[in-house]
Amino acid sequence: MEKLSYEILIAATPQKVWQVLWEPESYSQWTYYFSPGSIIRSDWKVNGKTLFLDADNNGMVATIEQLEELKVVIFKHLGMLRKGVEDLHSEEVKKWKGALEKYVLEQVDGKTRLSVEVDTSQEYREMMENGFKKGFEIVKQLAEA
Repeated sequence: MEKLSYEILIAATPQKVWQVLWEPESYSQWTYYFSPGSIIRSDWKVNGKTLFLDADNNGMVATIEQLEELKVVIFKHLGMLRKGVEDLHSEEVKKWKGALEKYVLEQVDGKTRLSVEVDTSQEYREMMENGFKKGFEIVKQLAEA
């Protein structure tokens, strides 16, 4: 696994950027480049349950490891969801189980620096590069509108 980092400076408050990141309508817009029709379902509790799903309701099962609203959220990936069935123990899942995805919002000179660090394997590197670079531009557009 390798750790990839991305960041963008946005002329908006941390509250606005947080809202764009995690509200259902805008979430599906900025994550389009990962998978069109993406949704997030979360109880927004540490050690709770978060699902990152595609348009067919397949995707990733995660938990929140750390949450400071408007500042930091760290998701820990635990497994996959396929056709309504959670897979937390297969050999495929064991290759990346425990991977972290950390979002940080920092106020800088009246703007917000949004950064992410994500653990990924080489096979998903291009998807991450494309998804975060293009996706963060959408976050910026929506937050600055």
